[in-house]
Amino acid sequence: MPGTFDNIEQFLLPVLKDTLKVSDCADFCVGYFNLRGWKLLDELIDAWQGNENCCRLLVGMQSASKEDLKKAFSLLDKDIIDNATVIRLKKRIAEDFREQLTYGTPTNADEKALQRLREQLKARKVIVKLFLRHHLHAKLYLLHREDANNPYRKTKTELS
Repeated sequence: MPGTFDNIEQFLLPVLKDTLKVSDCADFCVGYFNLRGWKLLDELIDAWQGNENCCRLLVGMQSASKEDLKKAFSLLDKDIIDNATVIRLKKRIAEDFREQLTYGTPTNADEKALQRLREQLKARKVIVKLFLRHHLHAKLYLLHREDANNPYRKTKTELS
């Protein structure tokens, strides 16, 4: 059953964790991606197989380097961006994510969470995309499971 959470009277995290335990994939849309927040969920997503059983994460407010990327991928600009520029911009955003851990004192748990995220990205258990056309600060968490009352994302083979 869909729900709306205000984190005043209804808290998202406990329900999200409980639902992740019975789900086999998820689609999240968030304004910002915070590694310390991710570690609250990462072990539940780590149990998934990857590829189609994954968490697809759309980040809409990544500010650092965003203007460069926005210009590079603009639909209005007809210049073709070269691969070297794309790689440079992606590395810069990865550095911005890594810098999040330098705020405050990183703990051993923070380091383990970062290592788990790296492995999840490699195994395609987590797929991160940036939305750069305009600021997107929405928060949406769709969790998919085989259930008549809940959404289920169709796989590529089911769509064919």
